[in-house]
Amino acid sequence: MRFTYTEANLLPDDHEVNIIYNNFLDTFGEEGNLIVLGVKDSSLLTVSKLNAWNNLSDSFKKYDAVETVVSIKDLKKLVKDNEHTKFKLESFIKDSIVSQNQIDILEDELFNKYPFYDNVLFNKTSKTIRTAIYLKKDIVNTAERKDFIEANLIPEIKAFEEAQQLDVRISGMPYIRTLNSQNIVDEIGLFVAAALLVTSIIFFFFFRSFRATFISLIVVCIGVMWTLGIIGLLNYEITVLTALIPPLIIVIGIPNCIFLINKYQHEVKLHGNKVKSLQRVITKIGNATLMTNVTTASGFATFILTESTLLKEFGIVASLSILAIFILCLLIIPIVYTFLPYPKNRHLKHLNKRWIGGFVNWMERMVKHQHIAIYSVSLILLIASIIGIYQIKISGSLIEDMPQNTEFFRDIRFFEKEFNGIMPLEIMIDTKRKKGVMKSSTLKRMDELQEAINDIPELSKPLSVVDLVKYSKQAYYNGNTKFYQLPTSQESSFILSYAKNMSSDSYLLQNFVDSTGQYARITTFMKDIGTDKMERIEENLQTKINKLFPEDRYKVTMTGKAMVFQKGTTYLVKNLIISLSLAIFLIALFMAYMFRSLRMIVISLIPNLIPLLITAGLMGYLGIPIKPSTILVFSIAFGISVDDTIHFLAKYRQELQANHWKIKPSVYGALKETGVSMFYTSIVLFFGFSVFTISSFGGTVALGALVSVTLLFAMLSNLLLLPSLLLSLERSIANKQVLREPAINIIPEEDEEE
Repeated sequence: MRFTYTEANLLPDDHEVNIIYNNFLDTFGEEGNLIVLGVKDSSLLTVSKLNAWNNLSDSFKKYDAVETVVSIKDLKKLVKDNEHTKFKLESFIKDSIVSQNQIDILEDELFNKYPFYDNVLFNKTSKTIRTAIYLKKDIVNTAERKDFIEANLIPEIKAFEEAQQLDVRISGMPYIRTLNSQNIVDEIGLFVAAALLVTSIIFFFFFRSFRATFISLIVVCIGVMWTLGIIGLLNYEITVLTALIPPLIIVIGIPNCIFLINKYQHEVKLHGNKVKSLQRVITKIGNATLMTNVTTASGFATFILTESTLLKEFGIVASLSILAIFILCLLIIPIVYTFLPYPKNRHLKHLNKRWIGGFVNWMERMVKHQHIAIYSVSLILLIASIIGIYQIKISGSLIEDMPQNTEFFRDIRFFEKEFNGIMPLEIMIDTKRKKGVMKSSTLKRMDELQEAINDIPELSKPLSVVDLVKYSKQAYYNGNTKFYQLPTSQESSFILSYAKNMSSDSYLLQNFVDSTGQYARITTFMKDIGTDKMERIEENLQTKINKLFPEDRYKVTMTGKAMVFQKGTTYLVKNLIISLSLAIFLIALFMAYMFRSLRMIVISLIPNLIPLLITAGLMGYLGIPIKPSTILVFSIAFGISVDDTIHFLAKYRQELQANHWKIKPSVYGALKETGVSMFYTSIVLFFGFSVFTISSFGGTVALGALVSVTLLFAMLSNLLLLPSLLLSLERSIANKQVLREPAINIIPEEDEEE
């Protein structure tokens, strides 16, 4: 197995947004290779601490993973060299600082005389100082990045903090991704342990048997190992989604064990024949469990048909794992029980629990006498849910789901406040001709666009070759601040001749213009904002771009990680509707094949669609946005909740035959027989999915809570609304020949000769 070293790309590879982003990477290389260190402390501007800060920054230059480090000490003045007709670079700090006077001069020069550096490595208002560490672009998406951050960067910074009593903030995409990925890995073990603990406690509470609990845990543990094996065999990476599958398998596998063991104990109590009991477990419950697992797997498998690689992998692994856990349950449990002695009386006591009997009697009374109330409550909830659905927002935030109680998340907020964000937004300008970037007309257009970006409070100060050209003019006029502007057409020829002869160690020129001089980039950083705001910013910038850059002469594209993620979220919302529709269609096909009746399809779908609408309404009222994590709720919950319907309808059909096609006794009989198992499994599923609420990832918490709530509503819907619908449609379905001869005999009849 491998862990992912890139953030989730929710878009298909051939999507236009991905193509634009990859073109940008081909031209300028990986853009997410910047790590920033920041300190907001006035004591930093003292001799000993500033020297220590500069030494810390210098210490990172020795590592192979680092391309370049830019700290206060590395900043250069652009100085005119008339003798050689060129600009030369002189350091602000020659060697180490020896006096406070030097710091005062440095502060005055940086904060007041060189606007080029303003808001790049310092915030002159709050006096926050930062250092930029650029990693080598070819290691950004590899394990080498993780090794450098965990083994070198973090220990050195911790040692510096202890020695100097300063609080160093760290951020930047490589750092965030490394710590975020580590959190995902750490939580897999936590989820699996918590899911095993919660489900085993509930299982033992119901069955009061250490033996049955232990057997079930062995089965689901093997299922988890198979899941991890499937991920490894298919050469997939552990992502934020595939990390959820092992605990999911525990939560879905335990109900299988409940159905099989419950049936075995029920049969043993009935006639005392162990072999006959196990044979009936396989023939009677096996078919029903197969159908329920197939429908659950179908809910997950619909993600395979989306174009998103992330969702595809999740769908493939989850659906294969669910089918695998079914096979394991059906093989292991009967085989193990053939070697074990008969269950003792204390193990069968749970079959006669009074409170369970009371719960079943309450359901029967409700269905018999209160079906008008059941319909009324269902209708009120439906109307309220539809109102709530209209209040749902879509979120394309890259960091919203990250653990908010971690230090690295607090550091993100710190840099957002001090420097207006850490998520890169890139604008690439193709001048359609070599050396077109340095033309005066192009620079003026870029300058106007940068002014528009400056006016947007959610974006940081933009950086491009324009700033370097302005700095060149200031240097040409001997550092006079009022000349920090673009050269006029008369000045351009001689100022740019100086700039062209400038020494090649200007990392800025290399970073912002490609080697041919045809492409330029404007880099700005974005605060963590919602999809709505981001779309509005994009729209405003696009309007400005269209106005400034004629299409026949320029091709201007907006891209960057923040943009790709936001577009990916919007894309996923569209895919949600497709995958959910497919899940409903597939399950309707199963029902059609099993019961050959259109009315039965409608009756079976209604109790499962209403809980989904209630959950969507709750999301609207509680302000939970649609995002990659919460999008999964609907297909997962629908695939699982329909299992109860299949169990109920399968037993109902059997009761119909036993009761000579009389609806009422058949409905009540099915309710008594399946009510207990449905209640048990729903409780396991509710608490099993609640395990995800212990996650530090907001999206995983929302996923767990929403699926739990949906399944609870689905249980009540299947135990109250479904029987009520069957009773209400008594006349129209009672005489259907189709119910007498279904395509699949889910629960076979008792063999009279037995």
